[in-house]
Amino acid sequence: MSGTGIAFTRAGVLRGARAAAPLVIGTFPFGLVVGVISDAKGLSLLETWVMSGLVFAGSSQLLALELWTEPAPIAAATLAAFVVNIRMAPMGAALAPWFDRLRGIRLWGTLATLVDHSYAMSAAEMRRGGRDAGYLLGVGLALWCFWMLAVGIGHVFGSAVRLPPGHPVFFAAIATFCAILVPVWQGVRRDLLPWTLAAAVALAAWGAGLGAPWPLLAGALSGAALGAWLELRRA
Repeated sequence: MSGTGIAFTRAGVLRGARAAAPLVIGTFPFGLVVGVISDAKGLSLLETWVMSGLVFAGSSQLLALELWTEPAPIAAATLAAFVVNIRMAPMGAALAPWFDRLRGIRLWGTLATLVDHSYAMSAAEMRRGGRDAGYLLGVGLALWCFWMLAVGIGHVFGSAVRLPPGHPVFFAAIATFCAILVPVWQGVRRDLLPWTLAAAVALAAWGAGLGAPWPLLAGALSGAALGAWLELRRA
């Protein structure tokens, strides 16, 4: 799609926010879990809100919380979050026809609220011929507002009911990453090779005694390298 005729209107923002309403049902419980785990890790409500508001990425937040100890491993958590969120780069490239026409706060505000759900909905909107980039910001802002609400409620709940170590809710981080594989799978058998290699390398690094986030980083890079090589060979 050419960038010609791309608009950014208030009507588009409102339409995106209304379209995001059904997604809240799925993301709200996720936010509750992040809030509960944040409280269990010793973060205050303000610290939890600051992290959630600035990062706004449930997967990387859960991963950072999984690594959280005293003293906090800032470098390790930052690197792990970077590895998980690098997937946002191709999403931005796919939405370039909209992004290329935005400037200033419209551009940076839209980028700051870009998540998997807003990308998927906006990509579908673009395929239908949509030319209002405000739609993307509307979806992202709606999800951000309800995410902050859910995280806050989860933190308050966690403060009222202390969960013991080993509680099933703390398995949320691993369960989340396993669930992400389901929509990614396209039924192509060759995709199993990079996934298998990534898992094997990560387990080997963990078995070798490497601490987080090195198993994750080693697995992600090896799987991505094999996937890229397979695509180049097929091309």
